[in-house]
Amino acid sequence: MVARLVIAAPSSGAGKTTVATGLMAAFAGRGLAVSPHKVGPDYIDPGYHALATGRPGRNLDAYMCGTELIAPLFAHGARGCDLAVVEGVMGLYDGAAGQGELASTAQVAKLLRAPVVLVVDASSQSRSVAALVHGFASWDPRVRLGGVILNKVATDRHELLLREALEESGVPVLGVLRRAPAVATPSRHLGLVPVAERQAAAVEAVAAQAEQVRAGCDLEALLALARSAPELHDAPWVPEPVDRPEAGGSAARPVVAVAGGAAFTFSYAEHAELLTAAGAEVVTFDPLRDEALPEGTRGLVIGGGFPEMYGEQLSANEPLRKAVAELAASGAPVAAECAGLLYLARSLDGRPMCGVLDADARMSERLTLGYRDAVAVSDSVLAAAGTRMRGHEFHRTVIEPGAGALAAWGLRQPERRVEGFVQGGVHASYVHTHWAGAPGAAARFVEHCA
Repeated sequence: MVARLVIAAPSSGAGKTTVATGLMAAFAGRGLAVSPHKVGPDYIDPGYHALATGRPGRNLDAYMCGTELIAPLFAHGARGCDLAVVEGVMGLYDGAAGQGELASTAQVAKLLRAPVVLVVDASSQSRSVAALVHGFASWDPRVRLGGVILNKVATDRHELLLREALEESGVPVLGVLRRAPAVATPSRHLGLVPVAERQAAAVEAVAAQAEQVRAGCDLEALLALARSAPELHDAPWVPEPVDRPEAGGSAARPVVAVAGGAAFTFSYAEHAELLTAAGAEVVTFDPLRDEALPEGTRGLVIGGGFPEMYGEQLSANEPLRKAVAELAASGAPVAAECAGLLYLARSLDGRPMCGVLDADARMSERLTLGYRDAVAVSDSVLAAAGTRMRGHEFHRTVIEPGAGALAAWGLRQPERRVEGFVQGGVHASYVHTHWAGAPGAAARFVEHCA
């Protein structure tokens, strides 16, 4: 039995991340083992969750992984914990466009049988808050709205008006938070600035969020609500081990280098677990600092991040760029997503990159965002041609051309197109995938490494 809460809101911008991260840090500060989770594909919020709890932030994405894996993935991450806090995505009932409740916070809350706490931005309302909360509480009777946290409350008088209004709704007020600049987290073109780029400032922000939550929320009532969740009977997800023949040297456990550091902060915790279960030795390196790949590297994984913010430093690290190009030229498996795609390009905003792909990337004013239903166009180190996967795009860059002679994916929505590059052992694409929802991808990659 894991006590659990889902932190939701009527819309984006209400303060979910502040409240969820503050609750995680506040409860962890009381000695509880807190498991952090995030609904949807977001990579940045889990970084703050990990900082608050000391445990990996994990995503629960019903679109990319399937509804049947939500409870098992949750149980896997929360194993041995006293409490799990799940931060929602967008508004409570917002999900994959045009697909009903799929991938919404409400759907995940129902799959986890978890009570929901609604964070309401009360800055421009008083009595109307009761109508808003009543609407969210009654929209889907299978969603259990256990309480409200009022955020951005201006004065004691404002708080009194809000509390009086909500008495009629029957939904308890579990916290009231004033406006507090110290807890704000800076944003830029793709959302919050990641933890890895802020370091000490991120630590201070999380500490301020914890203090604000401790001062403004009824932690005992919130913990009691979390403990009222019924038992989940789903077995925890386990990265299935792959039997490999015994061999000596690097063939036994091939080294898979995974890019990290401030420029490459986007990855799912399950990817490293799946690679390890498939027989790889996973070693992280930082393309901003390391001038060579880890010793014995047989495969390379470069996930998402912000190479556009670090283009000059990435370009200046010529020894590593050459090492990556040489590894790719040797036919070794290379899986690159979004930021990794840009790093493998010939140039990014005019600065030389690794030159693995005969393509050039640049920043753009246009935001590309959304789930993708993808079909593998070509055989690659990740998938056989015809394999279906679900993924997500989120970037403000473009690469020209957008696909190689052998494309990585055929996409069906929002428009039909081919995308990405398959070149030797390289699979490079803008599409982020979650390998827990792509059976065999990690094992296939490691097999090619070996």
